[in-house]
Amino acid sequence: MKVLVMYVDEFSYTPAQKNLDTAEEITGGAAFTDSILAFVQVEESDEEYDVKSREKKLVNHLKWTARKNDCKNIILHSFAHLSESKASAEFTKEIFDLSEIRLQNGGYTTAQTPFGYFLDLSIKAPGHSLARIWASL
Repeated sequence: MKVLVMYVDEFSYTPAQKNLDTAEEITGGAAFTDSILAFVQVEESDEEYDVKSREKKLVNHLKWTARKNDCKNIILHSFAHLSESKASAEFTKEIFDLSEIRLQNGGYTTAQTPFGYFLDLSIKAPGHSLARIWASL
């Protein structure tokens, strides 16, 4: 699993193009402030592990990043461009859904960008040392 995490002052998206036939229909976008934005690519090799173990590894990394940025808002964004390897859409979505539940149970406010869509993104991110963190989990 590859993860690029950014602390963002502002983040917004609007759906541009559906790229997964099974994705639900989404027409509206959303906007967020003071958040951790996680670009996540679940890789094919992740499917060799129990989904819960991969979800826990992701959540622990996101909680650490949120603490370092004194932030309680986390946005999960599926971003299949951090590696050449991709897990199945079903496995990836399950990790996202389980991660969101665990984060909420830990007191975080969460959101997911629409799964199965290319999105128009607007990002305003400050330039300090822990505002951008890349990890291979």
